[in-house]
Amino acid sequence: MKTHISINVRDVSRSIDFYSRMFGADPVKIRDDYAKFDISNPPLNFTMNRRAFEQGGTLSHLGLQVDSTAEVVEIGTRWRESGLITLDEMETDCCYALQDKTWIQDPDGNRWEVFTVLADTNPIATYAASACCAPVGEAVSIGQNCAECRVQSAECRVQSAECRVQSAECRVQSAECKVQRSKIKDQRPKFKDLSSKFSVLSSQF
Repeated sequence: MKTHISINVRDVSRSIDFYSRMFGADPVKIRDDYAKFDISNPPLNFTMNRRAFEQGGTLSHLGLQVDSTAEVVEIGTRWRESGLITLDEMETDCCYALQDKTWIQDPDGNRWEVFTVLADTNPIATYAASACCAPVGEAVSIGQNCAECRVQSAECRVQSAECRVQSAECRVQSAECKVQRSKIKDQRPKFKDLSSKFSVLSSQF
């Protein structure tokens, strides 16, 4: 048995590029208004047809269930390395189950998740069914975030180096102050001696 899914798309070429990255495989059939992927794992006959349509519809989302969090991480990493933008949700309560998952979205707004179920849950009665299995944040590129972190880290290192320079300058100034205080202490006996001599001279007059 093999599952078959067919979706409508606005741009076949753009969708072929996305799903080739997602599945890690090329389509087995391509036409101007059609493409077909024949995936072995999971067994899937996935096709797309170019048709005009309104955004949204009755489809909520699509997903690939795997056996472990390690597989979620592995597939999410492959997606990111292929240039797809992902959103990770770990230990999220979705569809009455605690899950680890990663989301992506195709050019026409269809959301896909790769997920694993950790445990069944029984959320409170006010749980919003309409929000079930919907990503709670915006998709982010982990690679982009890492690049931003590296820039921030570099800026922190520069600031830290500047602080060390300033600290060294403070230590130099402190040493100079100690030297000056030492000189002043050395000159105090001389001032006392001069003061004593002036006192003697003053008494003579």
